[in-house]
Amino acid sequence: MLPITLDYGAVEPLVLEMTEGTVVDDCRGPEGAAGEAARELVAAAIASPADGPPLEAHVVPGDRVVVAVAGELPQRTQVVAAVVTRLGAAGVSGDEIGVLRAAPLDAGTSGPEAAGGGTEADPPEVVEFDPGTDAATSYLAADEAGMPLYLSRALVDADVVVAVGPWGWNAALGGRSLEGELWPAFSRQTCRQSLTLSLAKRGRQALGDWRTSMQEIAWRLGVCASLRLVPGRRGTLHAACFGLPDEAGRRARDAAAAWCPRIDELAELSIASLANPQAGFEAVTRAVAAAARVTQPGGTICVASQVTAGPGIIFLRWRQGAPLDRLVHEAVQTRDPALIADALQTRLFARALGDRRLVLLSALEEATVEELEFGFAGTPDVVERLAHRAESVAVLHEADLMLPQPRG
Repeated sequence: MLPITLDYGAVEPLVLEMTEGTVVDDCRGPEGAAGEAARELVAAAIASPADGPPLEAHVVPGDRVVVAVAGELPQRTQVVAAVVTRLGAAGVSGDEIGVLRAAPLDAGTSGPEAAGGGTEADPPEVVEFDPGTDAATSYLAADEAGMPLYLSRALVDADVVVAVGPWGWNAALGGRSLEGELWPAFSRQTCRQSLTLSLAKRGRQALGDWRTSMQEIAWRLGVCASLRLVPGRRGTLHAACFGLPDEAGRRARDAAAAWCPRIDELAELSIASLANPQAGFEAVTRAVAAAARVTQPGGTICVASQVTAGPGIIFLRWRQGAPLDRLVHEAVQTRDPALIADALQTRLFARALGDRRLVLLSALEEATVEELEFGFAGTPDVVERLAHRAESVAVLHEADLMLPQPRG
């Protein structure tokens, strides 16, 4: 059996050699385009969408157009350049085109951009949206509960908004990632914090309210031009889907199925890497959730990365034996955004890991890992020995972008 090479951000990759008879699933994401090829892929999508009019049909000369980039994009520079060039070809002058970018909702998101795609400097016209500046937002509507929904003033005042965002999976949430939507990415910081609070308190049940508000925002804003991007391996661009928001999202979901490998039988051992090896611990949570979907109860998950910072105090207290529900309740009562975010990650991690054992090969200190009561892999040899002894192994490359599907 040929060895499997797993890149986890170290100088030398992890080389896994399995014994004869070991059942192995080697799970990788789809290939994608980079550089000029990525730009051409986007240009083709917005010029000739499978459904609906091309981008130039959405604008007329004199329109004030805002390209709203929500979160990290694969090959971001190439993507933005393709959109701006097409708008210019449609007769919209350069001084009437603005590019507004919102940071990811999850600061630890290991977006494909950070994994190597689109890392060139932003064009001069790109402006970073600051959710902490209330004056930069405007009232747009109220949700079903009567709470006001605020959105970037630049988007509200624009004649045309071109929504651009990634479409992917988050196994910790049981499916679709929250990234890529205009709301709450372009809303006030308090709106982001309210979503985190709701997820911490209610778990996945809170996603229904998020979807309703997200759809309400898009409808109120009159967004008709939506570009959804599906990452490929190593920060490349696998697919670009353009059209009306619902249709673009549907086709992006179909393309993202390439990140949902099918596994015939649950593995005794799963070994996972991250799309961005230096991402925060939130990415570890997503990788663990993905790996847990294909790992036997009582089995072992190993995450190989270059993560340097561990989780917060809520997570640590849970690992030391404090009841999770009580910890989440206490964090919510403090109204401290950092503690609430920590409680959410703890809740998602606990649900995903279950009774499985976790081994970390990372840049974390041994004392930190042992305090969390996880297994510490000081060298790749530890992981290689685990793989050599296991009867069944699943290897998940860039696991935090995956949503594996066990058969049956």
